[in-house]
Amino acid sequence: MIRIMLADDHAILREGIRAILSQQPGMQVVGEAGNGQVLLELLATTPANVVLMDVNMPVLDGFATINLLRSRFPEVRVLVLSMLDHESYVYRMLQAGALGYVLKNSDTTEITYAIRTVAAGRQFLCTEIGLNLLYRSVQHQSVAPEAAEALSAYRMSLHRNDAIELSGREMEVLKLIAEGLTNAEIAEQLFASKRTIETHRQNIIEKTQAKNTAALIRYAMSHGLIE
Repeated sequence: MIRIMLADDHAILREGIRAILSQQPGMQVVGEAGNGQVLLELLATTPANVVLMDVNMPVLDGFATINLLRSRFPEVRVLVLSMLDHESYVYRMLQAGALGYVLKNSDTTEITYAIRTVAAGRQFLCTEIGLNLLYRSVQHQSVAPEAAEALSAYRMSLHRNDAIELSGREMEVLKLIAEGLTNAEIAEQLFASKRTIETHRQNIIEKTQAKNTAALIRYAMSHGLIE
């Protein structure tokens, strides 16, 4: 039985992960913590094999926590579960002693496989991080143009597969937003009311979880929704 401790400051995420892992054979969530300090306190009284831990946490973040955790509980394996995908975060956590790094947008199969891999004492990087690192290394090395082009195309296809689904009208609105049109101008072009366009725009933002128009355009381009 793999005994798992969850550390994330978002309670709803912990609940979701606990629900997923409760359905996996040979896995048991033995505790939850909203920050690194609480995690260390729990580990002092509750044995665990694997800690599934975020990087951004209050009181003690992932960087501070993992250093203390490795010194106090060296037998516990750490798997990072985070939205931070930049290589600097990945390198720092792995160098500090984490055995694996998984993004929060990974699917259930990959997360559970990562837990089993780390519990067995082996290293793990999720597919998206591995491809991103490989893609960046290709950009800084002399490789055959067709190889770089193929890797880029494959990377874009993965993003398209991960993209959320927009309705036909939402796609029309998104493309016009990318062209810099205002809600009023979009309404006029699509023969709709301004209020209707505002609703479509809000739905798009909620689906993509973009904080502003610039973030929305970046999301749409990186996932192949617009050129």
